[in-house]
Amino acid sequence: NILANSWTTNNSVCNWVGVSCAAKHPRVGVLDLFNMGLTGTIPPQLGNLSFLVSRNLSHNNFHDHFPRELGRLSRLKLIDLSFNFLNGEIPSWFGRLDKVLHLNLRNNNLTGVIPPSIANLSNLENLDLNHNLIHGNIPHEISKFLNLKILRLASNQLSGSIPAVIYNISSLRMISVASNNLFGSLPKHICRHLPNLEALYLDGNEFSGQIPSIGECKNLQGLQLSTNRFNGSIPRNIGSLTKLRTLFLYDINLEGEIPQDIRNLQKLEIFDVGRNNLSGQIPLRIDECMNLQKLYLDDNRLNGSIPKSIGNPTRLTYLYLGENNLKGEIPWEIGNLQRLEYLSTRHMRLVGSIPSSIFNISSLKDIQLQDNSLSGNLEKIISLFLCLKFFFLVLINF
Repeated sequence: NILANSWTTNNSVCNWVGVSCAAKHPRVGVLDLFNMGLTGTIPPQLGNLSFLVSRNLSHNNFHDHFPRELGRLSRLKLIDLSFNFLNGEIPSWFGRLDKVLHLNLRNNNLTGVIPPSIANLSNLENLDLNHNLIHGNIPHEISKFLNLKILRLASNQLSGSIPAVIYNISSLRMISVASNNLFGSLPKHICRHLPNLEALYLDGNEFSGQIPSIGECKNLQGLQLSTNRFNGSIPRNIGSLTKLRTLFLYDINLEGEIPQDIRNLQKLEIFDVGRNNLSGQIPLRIDECMNLQKLYLDDNRLNGSIPKSIGNPTRLTYLYLGENNLKGEIPWEIGNLQRLEYLSTRHMRLVGSIPSSIFNISSLKDIQLQDNSLSGNLEKIISLFLCLKFFFLVLINF
C-alpha cells in the first residue's frame, strides 16, 4: 500500500512516492513507478502531464495497447515500459517524441513491425525491443539514429538481413539481434566502421560466411555468434581482443585449430567453441586465462592429451572436454579446480586411473567420465567423495 498511503490529497503531488517535479515550477517531470505491482491498462490521462521528461512503469502488470494520448508528451527523454504485458503494434506516433534518448519496451507481447516513423527519434541513444513478437525486417531508417549506442532487438521474429547502413553508426556499442530469423554475411572489417563496439550478439540466427576480422574490435567485451551457419576458422587475430569477457562460438561449423594467442585474453570468463570441427591440441598456455570460469571444448576433433596446465585457471566452474579424440590420462592437477561444478571427459580415449584429486573438489555437482578406458576402485573413490561432502556440510552447519 505504498502508493495508497502516499497518493492522498493531504500531500502535495510533488511529494508523492514515485513523482518528482521540476525545481522552477510544481509540474510533474518524473514518474517512476518501477516494480509497484500495478495492474490494468496505462491510463490515457498520463498524456496530460505535458512537462513529463521521464516515465518508468517497468516491471508491473500493465496490459493492452498504448493509449494514443501518450503521443502528446513532447518533452519525454526516457520511456521505460519494459517487463509488462503490453500488446498490439508499436504505434507510429512514437515518431513524434523526438527528444527521447532511451526507449525500452522489452519483455512485452508487442506484435507487428518496427514502424519507419521511429526514425524521427533522431536523438535516440538506447533502443530496447528485446523479447517481443515483432516481425518483418529491421528498417533501414534506423541509420538515422546517429547517436545510437545500444540496439537490442533479440528474441523476436525478425527476418531478412541486417541493413548495411547500421554499420555506419559509429557510436554503436552494442548490437543484440540474437534469436531471430536473420541471415546474410557480416562486413569483413566490421570494427573499422564500429570502433566503439563492445558487444555483438548474433547467436541463434542463419548468418553465414566467414567470421569477420574481429581483431580490430579493440573494445569488444562480448561476442556471441553461436548456432549460425558461419564457416572457416577462429580468426587468428582473436588474441588482440584483450577486453573480451565472453566468447560464444558454439555450433557454427568452425574448422582448424584453436589459436595459441587465446592466452592473451586475460579477462576472458566464458569460452565456448563446442560442437564444431576443431582439430589440433588444447592450447598449452590456455591456463594464462586466469579469469576463465566456463570452458566448453566438447564435441570437436581435438587430439593430444589433456594438458596439466588445465588445473591452473582456478576460477573454473564448468569444464567440458568430452566427445573429442583426446587420449592419455586425466591429469592429477585437475583437482586444483576447487570451484569446479561440472566436469565432462566422456566419449574419448582416456586411459589410466581416475585421479582421486577430482573427488577432493567439494563443489562438484556433475561428473561425466563414461566411454573411456579408465580404471580404479570407483566405489572407494565415490565413498571418499561422499564422506568429504558430508564433512564439509557438517562444517558449514556447525
